[in-house]
Amino acid sequence: MPQTTAKVTLARATTESDEIIASAAKLCYASNTDNILDQDADDAGPFIEKIIRIGHLSIAEHAVFTFYIEGVSRALTHQLVRHRIASYSQRSQRYVAHDDFDYVIPEQYHGQTIDIDGQTVDAVEYYEETMRLIAKRYATLRNAIGQKGESSNQDARYVLPNACETKIFVTMNARQLMHFFQERLCMRAQWEIRAVANQMYDLVKDKCPSIFCKTGPKCVVIGHCTEGKLTCGLAKEMKQRYGEQPKTH
Repeated sequence: MPQTTAKVTLARATTESDEIIASAAKLCYASNTDNILDQDADDAGPFIEKIIRIGHLSIAEHAVFTFYIEGVSRALTHQLVRHRIASYSQRSQRYVAHDDFDYVIPEQYHGQTIDIDGQTVDAVEYYEETMRLIAKRYATLRNAIGQKGESSNQDARYVLPNACETKIFVTMNARQLMHFFQERLCMRAQWEIRAVANQMYDLVKDKCPSIFCKTGPKCVVIGHCTEGKLTCGLAKEMKQRYGEQPKTH
């Protein structure tokens, strides 16, 4: 049951996304639509960048991105699926047995100790021992109800932890991704989903810089933090990391 590390792969993206978004944007203002699908690739980028910067975001819904995310915890995917304008396909704990599951270890445990019966125990070792105990109990309970595949897995899984590693496909359109980044790139987001959001951000920013020309956490996109007294106080650093890049055209 090794510790896992999050890995995000951009599995698919709308081909010629700049051109299709440019077509959609121009349609909104076109008297003559004869050549609406004939968009020049060199012209499409700067055009949609201009439109997106002025806030016409519905056109971004025509570009769709599919990610394969692995090495993450069930705690993360519970947060991820709250973003409802998306499609998800996740590895099942009902159809897949988890006798020897992988797991995620929160970084905060590293370097910490626990006092147990007068003895000092390393927090990570204690955490890993807990995972091994849960796996053993899971297997024992699954055996008790007959190891009948899904009918046994579906009840044995009740003891599995949120730390249990999972894999998931996620499909979002570009506009939903913009919203996702505003929420999950924020320093107030939990560390694991923020790390995944960063990988997703870097992938689409490289793939489609014009579409994601005005993308990042809320403090960067709207220009100020909305967290009040809970602000991270790192607005300068956030703007350096996610601030609007020089125009791509």
